[in-house]
Amino acid sequence: MNASAPPADLRSWITRHLDPLEVTAQEAPPRSDFDLNPGKLADPPQPLTPAAVLVGLVERPEGLSVILTRRADTLRRHTGQVALPGGRCDPGETPWETALRETHEEIGLAPEFITLAGLSTPYRTGTGFHVTPVVGFVTPGFTLVANPDEVADIFETPFGFLMDPANFEAREGRTPAGDVRRFYAITWEDRLIWGATAGMLRALYDRLYGAAVG
Repeated sequence: MNASAPPADLRSWITRHLDPLEVTAQEAPPRSDFDLNPGKLADPPQPLTPAAVLVGLVERPEGLSVILTRRADTLRRHTGQVALPGGRCDPGETPWETALRETHEEIGLAPEFITLAGLSTPYRTGTGFHVTPVVGFVTPGFTLVANPDEVADIFETPFGFLMDPANFEAREGRTPAGDVRRFYAITWEDRLIWGATAGMLRALYDRLYGAAVG
């Protein structure tokens, strides 16, 4: 289905392609920061830290859009990068509980505006996190307030733009250790979406459109 179709048509179609919230193990194998770097994926030195993000699909009259943030310049990790709202899981939390809590803390989006749809493909970051993307449909009418300790900016990007494979680039950069790494990147207006966030969005595209399903 075309990602720019009316939100009402997309809601049930997207939901059918996601893992249910209640699954104990997601069907899709994890994606990672190493997908474009074959042979460089090493076993983690310690267990991965569970985390979750919200892929918030706002049901605008003109079509779905995705809520994204720019991380605060004062943060220790991933400073200034574009991200999906989310963070590490507290003990005993489910991924969707984490995604809802972190989204409320970071941008003030109250859970009552969000209808959870399911889980997208899990993602392993090079910084040691196992991230579960939680997809939810967001009803307009909310007011967002950025937590200045975590978020510098909040914006929306059309879902159809993010689900167009022509908008994904494979770029190269050097790690602090001097290694060359390839990564996905998407440019929306003057904002660069790259790294794990672009990787998770690409994984969602592959889940929705990568196979000949209805």
